[in-house]
Amino acid sequence: MAVASFILGLVGLLVLNVFLGPTAIVLASIALHRGTARRGRAFLGLGLGVADLVVLVALMQFDSTVSWSF
Repeated sequence: MAVASFILGLVGLLVLNVFLGPTAIVLASIALHRGTARRGRAFLGLGLGVADLVVLVALMQFDSTVSWSF
């Protein structure tokens, strides 16, 4: 779950951040709660999920869009 949250958070910075950001946060939280051995990846996934939402809010303010992609 920690690796999945990291990958989803990373991909979420590029596309579909409205869905992948919260999913990365939930998966990282579950992985940390279960006591994963990959705590670093779980924290990175958590941080990237939050960054996805920050990017979404910032771009919604500037472009009035719901999602961001290249």
